[in-house]
Amino acid sequence: MQKPRFWAFLMILVLFMAALTGCSNRAKDDKKDDALLLGFSQLGSESGWRIGNTISVQDAAQAAGVRLMLENANQSQEKQLTALRSFIAYRVDVIAFSPIVQDGWDNVLREAKEAGIPVIIEDRTVVTKDESLYAVHVGSDFYSEGVMAGEYLLKKLSTLPPETVLNVVELTGTQGSSPMLLRSAGFHDTVAKEPRIRILDSVSGDFMISKGKECVRLMLEKYGSDFDVLFSHNDAMMYGALEAFGEYGVTPGKDVIVISVDGEQEAIDLLKEGKVNCVVECTPMLGEAIMQIAKDLVDGKPVEREIYSSERAFTEFDDLSQLAPRGY
Repeated sequence: MQKPRFWAFLMILVLFMAALTGCSNRAKDDKKDDALLLGFSQLGSESGWRIGNTISVQDAAQAAGVRLMLENANQSQEKQLTALRSFIAYRVDVIAFSPIVQDGWDNVLREAKEAGIPVIIEDRTVVTKDESLYAVHVGSDFYSEGVMAGEYLLKKLSTLPPETVLNVVELTGTQGSSPMLLRSAGFHDTVAKEPRIRILDSVSGDFMISKGKECVRLMLEKYGSDFDVLFSHNDAMMYGALEAFGEYGVTPGKDVIVISVDGEQEAIDLLKEGKVNCVVECTPMLGEAIMQIAKDLVDGKPVEREIYSSERAFTEFDDLSQLAPRGY
């Protein structure tokens, strides 16, 4: 009559030990998942620069032992907002994103703040009424990039006959984006002091090769030989512009002075070939900085609010023979 009790007790004991084992395994899994979880929203893959930026973040996350949730918005702010909200719902430790445009982020940034998730703004910047909604911006000084482009053109003008007038077509990036607005402002402020430099037109190529080509075709048809200088806000649009120049029999670097921003390897190679006159650097290699900032934020360490990359301009006046490969 005691055997049923014994077997019942034994069954309870087995179930109890199994439960302990399950708890132990879950504890191990939780410990394994203690690595910092970063949600990163990339705005697209429209250029070699953008692809290099994504690779930099992926490589740096792996090297730093950071778990990465990566979403590509493919040039859609709506998709990017959805990605940011998915990160919040998933309770990531830190959010980083490269905003497509400056405006329209306050609501989602407020949601992240209320969830206790710090936000890193990467590459481009945002405009917000409440600066406390994000922790850090890391990237380039876009205004300074425009200044460097303008300074090169002033130097170029000084080497030309005193009666020379340079008519500039500005090929801008995505309307409303911070690099478009700030590069343009820096360039315009710098060349405004020189009456022999005139801005013929500013047209948006949306940072894309195809649109850059289309825009320059229209500018060549509109202005013809009065088109003396191209200032392209990125290398991708410049590549498209060079295709358009070829179709119209225009020799870039000679018939038209070409200035670009980014510093991709292809652009530097074109500079060395004399097809481009100036390339302003805008490095996409921000991954390591993002990982360190994310760890500092989680650890409660103080971080600078604005962190800028160290950059320079490469021009036809420089010796580029010893320049290291760009890596993008």
